[in-house]
Amino acid sequence: MSSIAAAAPAKRRKTWTWLYFLLPSVAIMLVFFIYPILLTVFYSFTNLALTGEAAKELNFVGLDNYARMFEDPTVRSSIWNTLVFLIGSAVIGQQVLGFLIALLMKHKNRWFRRIIGTIVLAGWVTPEIVCALCLYSFFGDEGTLNAILQSFGFSTVTWLYTIPMVTVILANIWHGTAFSMLVFQAALDDVPSEIEEAAVVDGASKWQILTRVTIPYIKDTIMTNMMLVTLQTLGVFGLIYAMTGGGPGTSTTTLPIFMYNQAFVNYQLGYGTAISLLLLLIGIILSLFYIRSMKE
Repeated sequence: MSSIAAAAPAKRRKTWTWLYFLLPSVAIMLVFFIYPILLTVFYSFTNLALTGEAAKELNFVGLDNYARMFEDPTVRSSIWNTLVFLIGSAVIGQQVLGFLIALLMKHKNRWFRRIIGTIVLAGWVTPEIVCALCLYSFFGDEGTLNAILQSFGFSTVTWLYTIPMVTVILANIWHGTAFSMLVFQAALDDVPSEIEEAAVVDGASKWQILTRVTIPYIKDTIMTNMMLVTLQTLGVFGLIYAMTGGGPGTSTTTLPIFMYNQAFVNYQLGYGTAISLLLLLIGIILSLFYIRSMKE
């Protein structure tokens, strides 16, 4: 009994020691994460503004911002543009292209992997605004792509006005594919060669090995990568804003662009924070979907 009584205070001291080490991290989370979220939720129920009568006095307006948001046709088009941009550039573009590059680089010699990896990584390490300016110069009316078309006798195309969503999707694919490539490269290197060799002995084709052995083996990595690139793509702002500004019209206005315009162009911060919470809600729903898919 005495040994048990002596062990109890030691156990409590050990627990408090762990708590002391966690306190700085918890404090940082509260100040820089939890508090801004709570403040954003509060402001979304107010008429907070930078100019006008609303800027003089902060008033609680209840669900008015949310009612206005769901009645605004631009919000619906922004949600649609966000989903198109997300599926085209992240779910399909970066995910598929990154996997294909990683698969093609598998079992290749070291120098080949270094050269291809460096080329692909160049887009990822480039700052977003620099990437946007490079792609704007490429797709511009007098840009590189039209110069190439003219050299082969084709007429020029106003890419940023004719198919603006396609141009920003391609820009984001070029900018972010390297992340998926690195993730899949590490996952494919961890696939045991014995399993693939056994499949070859059993007479499986390369396609069957890929679809029935390799992909099922790295399915958790695929879903994790998809969740990460989805959340990253949901918040893309500078790339689209620098290339098209959300235009022409609202054809490339995603939720981050629309939120910025309402909060810092129209100075309606209360309405802008309500839109930001809608974006947060979409991210949470997609994250829960991916987590549930991984469990299944």
